[in-house]
Amino acid sequence: MIKWIDIIKLSNKGNFKPDRRVEKTKEEWKQELSSDVYYITREKGTEKPFSGESCSVFTPGEYECACCKELLFDANEKFESGSGWPSFTQPAKENAIAYHKDRSFGMVRVEVTCNVCDAHLGHVFPDGPPPSGLRYCINDLSLKKRD
Repeated sequence: MIKWIDIIKLSNKGNFKPDRRVEKTKEEWKQELSSDVYYITREKGTEKPFSGESCSVFTPGEYECACCKELLFDANEKFESGSGWPSFTQPAKENAIAYHKDRSFGMVRVEVTCNVCDAHLGHVFPDGPPPSGLRYCINDLSLKKRD
């Protein structure tokens, strides 16, 4: 189980090695993704709170990266945070997510990206439920629920 101290260490010293890498040009991503998904995942955008379809859906299943289809989260780790974005307590596996210090907007946060294709997903915070205490606050458009 990943804890906040692990996330701080990873964001300072480097992330786990991914199982694979997907690298595409800006133009290739623009051709493959809708403009909204491109903005969120490739330009580090944020969607409006409570605008995502899966924000309040808690059916079993798995969530993959909207860009490269890497498994990122399991619905068993999803919870209602009241934040307006889908929230999870743990990634599907340790090396699915990469952690980066984010000093934008006059704050210090930890950005989370897909470790396979570098898609911006959202941020992680140390205010989630036990036992991990983590809240992965994820843009709905950066995820796709697997069938």
